[in-house]
Amino acid sequence: MEKTSVRVLCPKLLIIRNVSGLQWLIGSPFFPQFTIVSTLTCIHTLGDSTSPDYNKESEDLRTLLLRGFHVIGALVVGSKCDLERVAGEAADASRRMRKFLYGDEYGEKLGNQDLIGAIADSESGEIHFFVSRGENPTGLECVSSVIYEDDSGKYVWDTGCLLHCVLPIKLPFYFPVNSPSDAGEMYLRATDVIIAKLKDSDVTYMVETLNETSVEAPGPVILHGAKLDFHSDLSDVNRFGDSSQGSGAKSFPCSYFCSKNKAVFSMEHADIIQVSLLLNKSRTSSKSAAPIAEYFPASEQTKLLVVDYKLEVLCYAAKDLPVTYAVSKLVVPGLVDQLNSIKNTILPNLLTQHLQLHPYHFCPPGFLHPVTVIYELSYGETEMKQVEVRRSLHSRLGLPFDRPLLRIANALNLSTTKDSAKSNSIRKGSSLLRDVHVGIPSSGVSGGLVSLVQGSYEYYHYLQDSFDDSGWGCAYRSLQTIVSWFRCQHYSSIEVPSHREIQQALVEIGDKDPSFVGSREWIGAIELSFVLDKLLGVSCKVINVRSGAELPEKCRELALHFENQGTPIMIGGGVLAYTLLGVDYNESSGDCAFLILDPHYTGNDDLKKIVNGGWCGWKKAVDSRGKNFFLHDKFYNLLLPQRPNMV
Repeated sequence: MEKTSVRVLCPKLLIIRNVSGLQWLIGSPFFPQFTIVSTLTCIHTLGDSTSPDYNKESEDLRTLLLRGFHVIGALVVGSKCDLERVAGEAADASRRMRKFLYGDEYGEKLGNQDLIGAIADSESGEIHFFVSRGENPTGLECVSSVIYEDDSGKYVWDTGCLLHCVLPIKLPFYFPVNSPSDAGEMYLRATDVIIAKLKDSDVTYMVETLNETSVEAPGPVILHGAKLDFHSDLSDVNRFGDSSQGSGAKSFPCSYFCSKNKAVFSMEHADIIQVSLLLNKSRTSSKSAAPIAEYFPASEQTKLLVVDYKLEVLCYAAKDLPVTYAVSKLVVPGLVDQLNSIKNTILPNLLTQHLQLHPYHFCPPGFLHPVTVIYELSYGETEMKQVEVRRSLHSRLGLPFDRPLLRIANALNLSTTKDSAKSNSIRKGSSLLRDVHVGIPSSGVSGGLVSLVQGSYEYYHYLQDSFDDSGWGCAYRSLQTIVSWFRCQHYSSIEVPSHREIQQALVEIGDKDPSFVGSREWIGAIELSFVLDKLLGVSCKVINVRSGAELPEKCRELALHFENQGTPIMIGGGVLAYTLLGVDYNESSGDCAFLILDPHYTGNDDLKKIVNGGWCGWKKAVDSRGKNFFLHDKFYNLLLPQRPNMV
């Protein structure tokens, strides 16, 4: 008998110590059987934490999961007692979930699927995997081996690609004024018409590459609805990788639209295929006729209602899947899923509120593939209901609750070529250097533990933007670098403030007189904390030391800050201010070094010149020549901005 093995691609299974619950195991029809690519926590339960509310869970998963990924099992986190019984219940839960998700498409085939049932010890994290065979769902088979894939990103994206389709919907319909309850029925009918139109023989799909701009990029391929197969099961499709098998559109695999000369190791560099929907009204017909306008008089007074929104669907496909099946079995069902999700949200509010629904795609840390969410933005994304929606998503995806990972600013940008989508420019036209500390030489601290700023920032220094602040603006520049960090991490979308705007903020809170605006007066750590609080709502911790000689004593505290908060620190002492990006600290010997970003630099933004000149680099409190970097006769204030606790 062939041994059964499970392959785990996801970097982590969402097991939180001493927290029980159920997780859906996600795989793909394009991967070998029992390959786990991610896990999603079950958050809608009936009674105890392992009894899913299948209606609510299936609604969420239908929106969240890209077509091309599906539920292949379930994992229960709890105690180790009665392993087989609990694992069997997990497998049964996943079988029921699949019927809720895919029952209309696959019918009886769903009952014959082999699924994973697993149980994890909430204290030790130890996981036991079992397989429930479709022909004998009550009998469990113990898994003989579990393989944790090292190069999981390459496993997913070197052989797979994304398909992207955007479809604006404008849905006008009439309903009787004296019978507003009929509006819902009319809306449902109009939606059904659109769903039917997606599979109409007159529909045309244009398929082209999204992220290849060279002259060698393949031309678009046209697929007519009449030639698409909407009935075959995806598991029955014959996959291939050679476009020479024929001359028709069916002979083109998805790889035809993908880059041929590169290996893909992550989602960031994935190949993306654009699918556009066109309604073909000019096909040759044996019955040619001029357009005819028909008039249907209403029997009673009616009212026109227009519902408009935009569908935006992502799907995952193996590169050797024929593009015709990628469209008919992934893109079109994905459009239908999203259309139904939006319909179910709009229907209860059809006559009372004009909802602004928009789908977004995210690939959060720890995930190998994107997920899709639909946000309602009538009152903005900071409105409390939307905050709760994001908090619920963080819970399902196992994300921390103090990072804005699912805010719109973090959504994937698929509207242009990938190179421009990858651009991380904070502001339009920004040419400032980012993350200048990356790749600089080590500090020279023997046996030290390095703790660094987390995330990206921009380097602000003297004379930038043709503004002469030499001799007085170093703290302003350090503040600008700190604000840029909060923008880079999408905690805020405000522009980085100018010197005058910083001064104006201090006047508005009553810290300075009006004459301060436009002056060349210095500011320090306390003023910076006021500005961060006013402009960003960010609180700060301040550390005071009486002399620069005492700063090494604060290294342990600074290291904890970088590990827990990860924000840049402003150091002010005497008439000088610096930005601290990290520390290298040997707790046993006390030896330490400080990673300093110096705002006093006055040259152009030449990274090599900045690093070689020591404007960004490790500084010992006392260097090899006995020179003190921090002055012993000056007191210092250190401003430690706290990362907001928000989603």
